[in-house]
Amino acid sequence: MRIIAGFINPDKGKVILENKDITDVHPSKRKIGMVFQNYALWPHMTVWQNIAYGLLIRKLEKEIVNKKVEKIIGITKLENVKNLYPHQISGGQQQRVALARALVIEPKVLLLDEPLSNLDTKLRESLRREIKRIQKETGITMIYVTHDQKEAMSLSSRIAVMSEGEIIQTDSPLNIYLKPASKKVASFIGEINFMYGKVREKKAKEIIVETDEGNFVASDYSGKNIGEKVALGFRPENISFSGNFNRIEGIISDIEYLGEMAKLNVLTKKGNNFIISVPVEKILCLNNGEKISFSIKNFMVFEK
Repeated sequence: MRIIAGFINPDKGKVILENKDITDVHPSKRKIGMVFQNYALWPHMTVWQNIAYGLLIRKLEKEIVNKKVEKIIGITKLENVKNLYPHQISGGQQQRVALARALVIEPKVLLLDEPLSNLDTKLRESLRREIKRIQKETGITMIYVTHDQKEAMSLSSRIAVMSEGEIIQTDSPLNIYLKPASKKVASFIGEINFMYGKVREKKAKEIIVETDEGNFVASDYSGKNIGEKVALGFRPENISFSGNFNRIEGIISDIEYLGEMAKLNVLTKKGNNFIISVPVEKILCLNNGEKISFSIKNFMVFEK
């Protein structure tokens, strides 16, 4: 993010914006906005003055400043607090002021550095929806840095997963979740269970993998070779209590109720622990220590 903003130079490569190389362009000339974690609002200025600040230092005409500020205040729904000071408004409103201040200068790109990390869960969820709405309304490209998987999945049209300074996959949220490129990506976005084994048999559109829990069939992975060691992954919700295909048995070691859904920890005889997610009404009669079996609908296959 600091490289994109121009605060540090890349070790290699270039920063391209609208097909132009801006690698050596000064930060103030890049037309890139930024929203910080701590909002960084001026305490002695009203909401209106905070939002107008970027336009005022650019010495725009008063009429233009007024028009732009009032427009963005309307988009961010701050009409009722525009004459108040930062200490007089809520944390969520302060965040919207910071967002409005960055948007009013009409940047080509807006960088957001975990802007909701200091807010409580309900407010974060509400502001996520607001940011998504504002992005659609303004059409400004936003690059949003977060360690929160739900934020990444709910806000983005595309996700770039980074590990140790490198982008390891860029794709739509749905493909990142359903078709992760590696175990690392699969583990980062959402919960996932793994089993390890080697390919025992190979057919036209599927492989049979031998694990300590038994043999399991994975479809559409004919590219794997017999004897190759692999990791089988499945999401907690990707299970069924019916059918005898790809079945696992174990004992419920813990139940976590999460509203309409529940998470069950299932401990097998081999000592493996799997997490499954099911509707609460399906397990009302189950308790810790009881036996349970389930079928895995399909697997993701990765290098071990």
